[in-house]
Amino acid sequence: MTRSVRSSQRASEELAAAVRWYELQRADLGFEFLEAISAAVSLIEESPEIGSPIGEDPRTRRVLVARFPYQVIHRVRTTEIVLVAFAHSKRHPDYWKSRE
Repeated sequence: MTRSVRSSQRASEELAAAVRWYELQRADLGFEFLEAISAAVSLIEESPEIGSPIGEDPRTRRVLVARFPYQVIHRVRTTEIVLVAFAHSKRHPDYWKSRE
């Protein structure tokens, strides 16, 4: 069964902020970061159960992003996959837990 993938508003906002930050560090680095995020999201879309379970709910999983210290936190639901956070691996690891 193919599930739709959607990003929560807060996750989309933090992704945009991270892209801007990387772009300020070096021209095109924001684009490279976004490509790495897109690759991780594609893996999630193809195989929703990919990644390590994280937290108490086994439907909540994380996939590490290549080249960057980020992880994509997602929840697998019956009809959709919700991208909950694009979380920096070294900052406040559980900040996203109160999200939908």
